Amino acid sequence: MPYRTITERAEAEIEIKRSRFLGLVAPVADEAEAREVIAEQRSLHPKARHHCTAFVLDPDSRTQRFSDDGEPAGTAGAPILDVVLGHELTFVVAVVTRYFGGTLLGAGGLVRAYGQAASAAVDRASVVVRRELVPVRASVDYAQANALERAAEVRGWSVRASYGAEVELTVFVPVAEVDPALAMFADLTAGQAHPNVGDVEWA
Repeated sequence: MPYRTITERAEAEIEIKRSRFLGLVAPVADEAEAREVIAEQRSLHPKARHHCTAFVLDPDSRTQRFSDDGEPAGTAGAPILDVVLGHELTFVVAVVTRYFGGTLLGAGGLVRAYGQAASAAVDRASVVVRRELVPVRASVDYAQANALERAAEVRGWSVRASYGAEVELTVFVPVAEVDPALAMFADLTAGQAHPNVGDVEWA
């Protein structure tokens, strides 16, 4: 099952009635890394009133956490989480840091402000789709490598090559297409290649 995530951190800032809302989204691998990003934002902005957060993990987005960090319940963390889920993102943490401007925004105003700050950061992020792929590797000669690369690209498979006396060729294929990949190696090398099938990885 493919999933959507972001490739690097992105930030944005909005101001509403003199309150500043600094939005940050970052890719994370697990809950510990998400909490590191949150702690980092707290240390970067020690004078801010609130650091409201949400993160989503796992390919199926089953791990979801959020915090209002002192704002009225449901006015900050939940809207930030809604933004992440609304963009169908996972392995992402979002932090919205608020510098209070002296004017109360009310529950509805807070929901909009935190949601807008998170959305503005997400809009600046580069989204990528990760899929479960299986690496199929073999050592082949240069002529075989050229033929295999062309054939793999026609099928939409990505290829990684390391050049030495021979070419260490890795073709990344969907789980359901391992057998066709093995057949391609056999056909284009006249059975000379002896590919190894690696463990499934997200790429």
